[in-house]
Order: sequence, then C-alpha cells, then structure tokens
Amino acid sequence: MKKYNKYFVLLFALLLAISCQKDDFSFGDLTAPSNIQVTAEIVGKTADDPNGDGSGTVKFTSKADGAVSFKYVFSDGTSETSPSGIFTKRFTKTGVNTYTVTVIANGKGGVASNTTIDVTVLSNFSDDEAVQFLTGGTSKKWYWSASEAGHLGVGQNDGDATKNYYGNYYQAGPFEKAGSPTSSCLYENVLTFSLVDGQLKFELDNGGATFFNAAFASVGGGSGPDDACLSYNTGGVKNVSLSPSESVVTKNPNHATQTRGTMLNFSDGGFMGYYIGQSSYEILSITANRMVVRAVMGGNSALAWYHIFTTTPPNQNPTTDYTNLVWSDEFNTDGAPDAAKWNYDLGRGDNGWGNNEKQNYTNSASNIKVEGGNLVITAKKEASGGADYSSARLKSDAKFAFTYGKVEVRAKLPSGAGTWPAIWMLGQNYASKPWPACGEIDIMEHVGNNQNVILSTLHYPGHSGGNGNTASKTYANVSTEFHVYKLIWSPTSVKTYVDDDLLHSVANDGSLPFNSDFFLILNVAMGGNLGGNIDSAFTQSSMQIDYVRIYQ
Repeated sequence: MKKYNKYFVLLFALLLAISCQKDDFSFGDLTAPSNIQVTAEIVGKTADDPNGDGSGTVKFTSKADGAVSFKYVFSDGTSETSPSGIFTKRFTKTGVNTYTVTVIANGKGGVASNTTIDVTVLSNFSDDEAVQFLTGGTSKKWYWSASEAGHLGVGQNDGDATKNYYGNYYQAGPFEKAGSPTSSCLYENVLTFSLVDGQLKFELDNGGATFFNAAFASVGGGSGPDDACLSYNTGGVKNVSLSPSESVVTKNPNHATQTRGTMLNFSDGGFMGYYIGQSSYEILSITANRMVVRAVMGGNSALAWYHIFTTTPPNQNPTTDYTNLVWSDEFNTDGAPDAAKWNYDLGRGDNGWGNNEKQNYTNSASNIKVEGGNLVITAKKEASGGADYSSARLKSDAKFAFTYGKVEVRAKLPSGAGTWPAIWMLGQNYASKPWPACGEIDIMEHVGNNQNVILSTLHYPGHSGGNGNTASKTYANVSTEFHVYKLIWSPTSVKTYVDDDLLHSVANDGSLPFNSDFFLILNVAMGGNLGGNIDSAFTQSSMQIDYVRIYQ
C-alpha cells in the first residue's frame, strides 16, 4: 500500500510540473493598442481645391500605443495591411465622394482596437475617347466576338508581367460555346452602351438566360458543378462610371501596350454577359468596333477573365464579303490629294524605313497629284533630299482607320527595273506597338525586276522582314491595264485578290495583330531590299489609281 502511494505522489508531481511549463508560454500583458491617431493627407489639397488635385490620392498615416501593425479597410470594398501604418490610397470613383475608412491597430497576441475616419476627395478621371467608341456618341450594340479565338479566356492575376495580361490558362476556340445547350446562350448576348445627358449607360439583353460560372450558379438558382446557362433577369439599365485601373497589369513594365488603363464600373450588379461575380471591367483595348476587357473573378482574386466583343453580331456561317461602303476616294477633283482623307510621309525615313530604298518622298505635284480622275504617284530620277530619286507616299494615318472589311483599289502599276509600288496597311497602334507587333498587310506589291508577278504578304511577330507570310502569282499586263487589288479581312481570315482571283489567304485569330484598326498606305519606292537594282536608263514611271473604296 505504501509503495502505491509513492508512485501516486510522483505522478502527481510530474503532472504539476508539466502544467507549470505550459503556463510559461503566455503572451504576457495582452493590452489592446490605445491612443490611435490617424491623419489623412489629401494630395493636392489647397484652399481653392479642398478635395485635392483630382487624382483621388490620399496618404494615410496611423500611430497607436502598443500597435505592431495596422490594417485599413475602405468603404469601396478594398483593404490593405500596413506594418508601418503608412499607406497611400487612390480612390477612383468619379466626382467628389466621401469614404469611411476603418483603421485597425493590431497589438501583441492578436488583440486589436479600431477607429474610423471620413475623407472627402475628388477624382476627375475621364476617357472621352472610350465613351465615343462605346456609344458612337449616342448608342451602340456590342456582341461576343464568337468567331475569334480567345473571345472568352481566363488567366492568372499576379505580378508575373509575362503572363498576367492575357488568358494564359484557357482561351475558347471560335464558336466553342455554340455546341452545347448549357453554354450557347452566351452568344445571344446584346450589350448596349448609350450616352444619355452625359451619363454612360448600359443594358444587357441576355435572351432570357445567362451563362454562369459554376462558382456563382446559386445566384441563378443552379447548383453546378459546371458552368451553365440559367434563367436570370439582368436588371435593366445600369449606370456606368469610369475610373483609372489599378490592376496588376498597370504595374507591368510594358503596361502601355497591354492595357488602356480604364475601368468600366457598372451599377446595381451589372455585368458583361458571363456571370463571374464582378461588376468592374478593365478595358485592355478598344476601337470603334472591337473591345477587349479584363475582370478579376469575384471571390477568387487569383483569376482574371478576358472577354472580346465586336459590333458585328455572331454568325457561325458568316458571309465572305462586305457591302456597305464606309469610306472612299474617287479622285475626281484635279490638284492635290484630299487633305481631309490623306497625309504624307516625307523624307527618306532611314533609306526607306530600313529597306535601303533609293528615293526621297515629297509632296510635290511632280511626284503626286490628282489628274484626269486618277491619283498619280510618280517616281523620278532626280536629285531630291540627298537621294537620286524622288517619289511620294500617301497614307490615311490619323484620318481613317478601321477593323475588318473589304478594300478595293483599282490601279495601273509603274514599270521599269527597280520600281516597287505598294498598296498596303499598317496597324494604327504602331506608336505603342512598334512594327511588327502592330501588324502589316501588304495587299499588293510589284517589282519591276519581276514584271507582272504580284506579291501579297502579312508581317507580324515571327514573320517580319524577309520571313513574311507571303504568296505570289503572275497576272498579265499589270503596268498597261487597270486591275482591282482587293482585301477581304474578317476575324477569321485575311484574304487578298486580284480581279476576284484569290492571291493569298491567312487564317486570323486572337493571337495575331489583325484584330484592331489599320490605315491605308499607297506609295512607289525605288530599289531597296525588294526593289533590287535600278535600270540606269530609268527616268520616271507612275502608279495610277482610279479609286479606293472600303466596305464593312
């Protein structure tokens, strides 16, 4: 009996020691931070501008006794942790707005105190050009660019600047969602943007069914586990405000070529056709008839979705032609070319913009004029601007550009070894996306050293310079008779013709730069990489153009 009691006493003592050791792991005095002091410096605030300079930027500084870090919670739905207590926030809602900011001071062991502060700040961000593109000044309808690869896609939303600006995880193929009743409702969407008394408005007509991401199926009365079309009322007309984007894309070194930096913010839960729990979309690019947007998925900030829209309704069996004349020049008025439609490239441009050409481009009537119903571009052997030849190059750059359609140019070409006439197009975004990223479409090129052989070439990354995607055919009498050089350009293909004979065809998709605005260029070069040796007896020769017509 005594032996048993001895063991019992030892066991009790051991348990007591362990219990005492656990008590040693306490946090000590768990006192919540106190005396929280918050200052809000509105950037650009003056007596005349009490709400700041319009940038919407506020610098917060917080201090508290016993605090080890701070967290800011903003009434616009965002939050930020700041160990130092200093954080600069840019509020993006347009106009003068008051925001309630909750400041949480965190102490040791997770105890916390908080306070609030109201800030009133002005954000005067605007993007009038985007509004014009969206609405056409009044009202415009947009549709999913269903024939374009990548019209729906998803990718990562992180700091990887090589992958965070496009759908690197998934890109839908042309009309991919048309093959299933659970997803085909996507292509029924009609998105209408309108400008009413200066307010941008939006309405989504979804034909009675919305394509839901599986994570949000419950919103439409579904249960998943797959994306599905569900009956859902989109709620009528929404107001749309614009704000500057603060996405990860805007932090990229090349962000100027990857995003426009403008956010579309829809009121009352508005969304752009595919339900992903998000009402704010970043415009990556926009023209009068094509738009690419990016949205971070609601509830999953690691994913960004990409949508491509066009002003052409989706048609799985589209016509191969465009018939609505939208721009033309018939060259019926003698004199200089119409300055409302054309401007010039002047000078040598590094010997032909890198092609080692031998001409100097001028706007002299001896090189370019409208006469007898034709535009006449003449290359001449004469000293000009440090070159031995003069000529002209005419372009619609900044005058007229378009995406998709038909171009018809009726022309008679110059002759003579060394002549190099061209009818071609260049991406209007060439300043932000330098060649070949902007894309180039050569509808027609001809060299006098290879008489009657017509070339058509597309240049883009991987196919620049002498590695262009090209084709050629022989056509009779190109320098003695007029022929029609034609381009039919759609979201699915780029095709060129001579007198309705197919010369070249290249499949188009979202990976190529042929899905944004291009402008037209007409010129006659001399010599250079393609033009070759110039006949020593050459004096002058002209390209005559009867008309230029563009249809959509």
